[in-house]
Amino acid sequence: MDIIQIEKILKAAANRRRLKILRYLKDHKRVSVSELAGHIKLSFKSTSRHLAILRNTDLVETEQVSLTILYSLSSSAPKVLEQILSHF
Repeated sequence: MDIIQIEKILKAAANRRRLKILRYLKDHKRVSVSELAGHIKLSFKSTSRHLAILRNTDLVETEQVSLTILYSLSSSAPKVLEQILSHF
């Protein structure tokens, strides 16, 4: 992993709502946008935007089940993410 990738990951994680999303995904494995939005008390649209940022940095991955897209932590997420999430 080069310094540019690390910078992108840290910028994506440097937001309290995205940190809440990542923590929730760590605890609940696979969830829908509406479940996440309810948990972090944010609109569906705003939650989707945060998820798009996390997805673009390969911190989360998606799986479509019927008409629902489920989000989970990426299996290729860097170890530093695990360390960050363990502190709160």
